[in-house]
Amino acid sequence: MKYEVFLNYKSQLYGNHGFDPLWVPDFLFDFQHSLLEWALQKGRAAIFADCGLGKTPMQLVWAQNVVQKTNRPVLILTPLAVSHQTIQEGIKFGIECHRCNDGALRPGINVTNYERLHYFNRNDFAGVVCDESSILKSFDGARRKEITEFTRKMKYRLLCTATAAPNDFIELGTSSEALGYLGYMDMLNRFFKNDQNNSASGRMYGEVIKWRLKGHAETPFWQWVCSWARACRKPSDLGFDDDRFVLPPLHENEHLVKAMTLPDGYLFEVPARDLREQRQERRRTIQERCEKVAALVGDHHSEQALVWCHLNDEGNILEKLIEDSVQIAGSDSDDKKEERFIAFANGEARVLVTKPKIGAWGLNFQRCHHVTFFPSHSYEQYYQGVRRCWRFGQTSPVTVDVVTTEGGQRVMKNMRRKAVQADEMFTRLVEFMGKELSLVRSDDYTKAEVRPAWL
Repeated sequence: MKYEVFLNYKSQLYGNHGFDPLWVPDFLFDFQHSLLEWALQKGRAAIFADCGLGKTPMQLVWAQNVVQKTNRPVLILTPLAVSHQTIQEGIKFGIECHRCNDGALRPGINVTNYERLHYFNRNDFAGVVCDESSILKSFDGARRKEITEFTRKMKYRLLCTATAAPNDFIELGTSSEALGYLGYMDMLNRFFKNDQNNSASGRMYGEVIKWRLKGHAETPFWQWVCSWARACRKPSDLGFDDDRFVLPPLHENEHLVKAMTLPDGYLFEVPARDLREQRQERRRTIQERCEKVAALVGDHHSEQALVWCHLNDEGNILEKLIEDSVQIAGSDSDDKKEERFIAFANGEARVLVTKPKIGAWGLNFQRCHHVTFFPSHSYEQYYQGVRRCWRFGQTSPVTVDVVTTEGGQRVMKNMRRKAVQADEMFTRLVEFMGKELSLVRSDDYTKAEVRPAWL
């Protein structure tokens, strides 16, 4: 092993495991062509491209190249109802792909939902695509392990998502592990440290273990991420023109609703202090908050509206208060959920009420430009929920109405903090990616070794 190769190995900056593109269609934009070529040459890669930048056509072309290279099937895994959109995109771009829900394979590209993965055998496929791969951490431990095990030994792998972790770059380790690079705990021990100076994760003595980058490890960490991932919020992040990818305005409004009842033992409304009080506040003010959302949605009778909630009771009340609404609940069958998602996407339903954990990933609702939201501690759910409508391809300004109470002010403050943290993380990722793309090594280690005379 040459010394340069040895150093790259120790830094985890592995080389390529793929091949040069066999087919690049004309319908791809220049920046999509660049990302596709890199991902195919890498073999096992992640594309973190913002909503509406064309991840679906890129992953379809990537899968078609793997099919042509290996003459074996490729599996595309998607969130619920997104498989229908993927098939429609395949028809639009002339790429043959097949919906497969029961494990009966078709030649070429097979598309299915994450929930149906247990019907398939990984040995039947040459490659796998995980669409909206950040959703993996939303599954329970058994489901997430099943997906990771399925992809672990696949030769060709592609992860596609708007961002792997909008506000926590430690979670990039789950993407690395799924691609066969450093495991989650290996990444933590190499680049991070905690106050206990050990490898503990989760909680210790009731407190969450907090990890932070080692002082000397920030640059090596981002170089390592850039060795297997590419990120862009707009084409100019990769050095291309933004002309056709300019988003319309986003108007975010906060509505503070007065609670009709006070917490036990209080004479006036105060912000909830901990999670227990915040849960009590959320349930105590359900009726007031839902009535405000119904009024906001009812003010625009001719416009579509996407209404996000978190509790079953919220969804049921909203469905009753908004006459022309349909609700997608967790208890609904997968077929019923998909049917209602498609109906809303096609403009056949005016108001859709559902939870972010059910429908906030992957779906395109550019027809809609009014979103309502009850804040939570999950910035990713808010980000993904808004981005179903405010995405490249949207032609109208989008209005987001966030409805909260005085008691929920600390939740809002935490969500704003995470929004700033998310922007900083993505900025750093794009910054280091740009440096890596322009990196030129000046020393090829060409001088011969000289043995000292005393040896």
